[in-house]
Amino acid sequence: MHTRALGRHGPTVSALGFGCMGLSYGYGPGLERAEAVALIRQAFELGVTFFDTAEAYGALNEEMLGEAVAPFRDQVVLATKFGFRDGKAVNGVDSRPERIRLVAEASLKRLRTDHLDLFYQHRVDPNVPMEDVAGTVRDLIAEGKVRHFGLSEAGVGSIRRAHAVQPVAALQSEYSLWWREPEQAVLPLCEELGIGFVPFSPLGRGFLTGKIDENTAFDKDDFRNTVPRFSPEARKANQSLIDLLGRLAGERQATPAQVALAWLLARKPWIAPIPGTTKVSRLRENVAAADIVLGDADLRHIDEALAHIRVQGERYPASVAAHVDR
Repeated sequence: MHTRALGRHGPTVSALGFGCMGLSYGYGPGLERAEAVALIRQAFELGVTFFDTAEAYGALNEEMLGEAVAPFRDQVVLATKFGFRDGKAVNGVDSRPERIRLVAEASLKRLRTDHLDLFYQHRVDPNVPMEDVAGTVRDLIAEGKVRHFGLSEAGVGSIRRAHAVQPVAALQSEYSLWWREPEQAVLPLCEELGIGFVPFSPLGRGFLTGKIDENTAFDKDDFRNTVPRFSPEARKANQSLIDLLGRLAGERQATPAQVALAWLLARKPWIAPIPGTTKVSRLRENVAAADIVLGDADLRHIDEALAHIRVQGERYPASVAAHVDR
């Protein structure tokens, strides 16, 4: 797989990374530890060198990743995140400097490493000045415990304030064919400041694979049960987007998921999506998307088609959306 640099200040990573969240968190029952370790190692064998986890995904998530990459630790970029009270998203945010340091030390142990390649603030904490957050990570970088600083779901103002204290290497936010808000202000700012962009949920939490419709039943612990965009009515209304992807995929002898990922890769050379999966077949499918090249004419055609499609449903329930930084 070819590589790309995450902006002017970040590491060089595989064009497609691997989001580890779903291995043990968020989508119902995850994988057994041995299965998860094997899947991560399979991803590395297929050329993936960029792996994403977080304290909020549970200790097991970081532990599985640490075990998996131990034999080739120096050949991969490990990203993890701080920023929730007691490490649980339901408890709200907490980016106090002392808390950031505690998370860093715990993540180093769970990941079996002496440094974190990319350390993100998971969500902006309105109660802690961004200068204090960036300053704490700057100090961790000076100590050799962290290599690069990142932000997740941060707004323009927060990004500028953080970047003035410690250069932000990467911004991680949701971005896909069905959530293009970053194009309005965040992506232009990333280009201005030389910040890499890491789209999470690049496949619309599975919807853009074309394998989900209004009749799909999710596990009782699957967080999509709470997401307005995944109500049966919204899934039915959004089928027109899947129909478009299906047509584009058919023209290229590809899958809808591959076209969705290729579209992201074609947007900017400093964008590195992190699709996740628990299946080897889906992993291989995702990795193959890096070989699909969409030209300017393809992108114009997609933009023109998308202009006639209005995606239905909010991407977060109201309780979560209230905490999104603007």
